[in-house]
Amino acid sequence: MNARADTGSTGLDTAKLVVSAAIIVVGIWAFYFFASYSLLLRVVLLLALVGGAAALALMTAPGQRLWRFASDSRMEVRKVVWPTRQETLQTTLIVIVMVFLLGLLLWLFDSVLMSILRFLTGRGG
Repeated sequence: MNARADTGSTGLDTAKLVVSAAIIVVGIWAFYFFASYSLLLRVVLLLALVGGAAALALMTAPGQRLWRFASDSRMEVRKVVWPTRQETLQTTLIVIVMVFLLGLLLWLFDSVLMSILRFLTGRGG
């Protein structure tokens, strides 16, 4: 955990975030407005605008906090001891077998209850 002083958002940060959102909206609008142009060109333009908007958003205090959070999360993921391939396959096989067995058990209960209900109501045979 990191204990850092929070500087909070300023008016400039808010303006940057609004401009960033506006860039994304304009990019989506342009993607559909220029539908007669090549799809590749429109996708590249949209990705460039979204990348620019993301870069602008990362220049704000909330953006920097988000970046710090993402990098701290990556560090924590690296610390996790992941199961081996064999352990994963064995666990998956156990889950599949248990689901099958429980499904079979539920089908058996349903069949028995349906037979009892048919006997009690006199319907179906």
